[in-house]
Amino acid sequence: MSAPTQVVPRPRADSRVASQAADAVSPGIGAKKPRLAALSGLRAFAALNIVFFHFSNPKWFGPFAPIVDNGYTSVSFFLLMSGFILAYNYSERAQAGTLKARSFWLARFSRLYPVYVFALLISLGMLVEEWHARSHAQFAWGLALTPLLLQGWSPTLSTFWNTPAWTMCTEAFFYLIFPAVVVWKRPKRLGALLALMLGLWALGMVLPGLYMWLHPDGDLHPGRYTDGFWIRALKFTPPPHVPSFLFGIALADLDRLIPRASRKRLMMGVLGMIGLYLILYYGDKMPYPMMHDGLLMPLYALAILGLAGHNLISRFFGFFPFVAVGQASYCLYILHFNLWNMIHESHLLERTGLIRFDPWLSYGLLIGASVLVMLAIEKPAQRYIRGLLKPA
Repeated sequence: MSAPTQVVPRPRADSRVASQAADAVSPGIGAKKPRLAALSGLRAFAALNIVFFHFSNPKWFGPFAPIVDNGYTSVSFFLLMSGFILAYNYSERAQAGTLKARSFWLARFSRLYPVYVFALLISLGMLVEEWHARSHAQFAWGLALTPLLLQGWSPTLSTFWNTPAWTMCTEAFFYLIFPAVVVWKRPKRLGALLALMLGLWALGMVLPGLYMWLHPDGDLHPGRYTDGFWIRALKFTPPPHVPSFLFGIALADLDRLIPRASRKRLMMGVLGMIGLYLILYYGDKMPYPMMHDGLLMPLYALAILGLAGHNLISRFFGFFPFVAVGQASYCLYILHFNLWNMIHESHLLERTGLIRFDPWLSYGLLIGASVLVMLAIEKPAQRYIRGLLKPA
């Protein structure tokens, strides 16, 4: 529950950093923060990019083909964004000592778990494929761990039952540690904060760097089709993604130092997006293990800071249809893989003569189903579970 709104003292006129923070949109401790609509819009594009990565021909997208061809990197964006959004909403309360861990965990559980379980229930048929593809012991472990959001801790079982669900295991771990890490003392000065973020960026490249140096899977040129134990551990287990999450928390601190209307934000957004495009354009020449979190952290940060401002780019991504899909991006992400397979394995489109409109019809069905699940399951379940927090 939100603490009562407190009055924030006016900063001293001779403090440049404090003055910048005051210029930004900064409600009092405990107040609900303004929604950053453009970031919701950006989440829509990131979620759709993952859908297109799994189920499209990148060549369909013309100049955007490099982005789709490397769509797996959008997952890294979501993990960094998770740290940023949580810190944006909760950091001031945590620093003031008013963030209760139990309330936070229940609030995050209410958003994550109901749709997660729904996605597993509609995917029960996928267990038949898992039964035939795995040993009996692996199947039993996968069946036990996946509903508990623990499958991601096993590289071999991380994609069991619902392929994208490993990310929710990582998110659940982030939620678990957030109340503890958000109260760590972090630099207030710009230079020291940037140094911290530089250190987290370097830390995020340690494990990918070790993988490239040691070649533990025996592949001297690992790529997206490398499927050894250690590359799966690097991609799918929570620990390698922790630096990205912490980087996102520090990024929220940096965000508070930059006025929303600053022209610097527009420049940051443009530089971040151009940089991301160039890296992805030459994605085949980039070290594949580094493309997961590490290499792209600063560019994601620039894009987020740009879209969190008041400028032309944020207005574009804040367009209502983009924001609406972005609000359903979790549902789209967790449902898309198995729902796509269910649609096409049923041959419903062939029997109805609608196959000629595919794959665009299927994309529309996925988006529509995601919005429906958000409205019919995610939001009502959230309200019910969060209602348990309120005293009788």
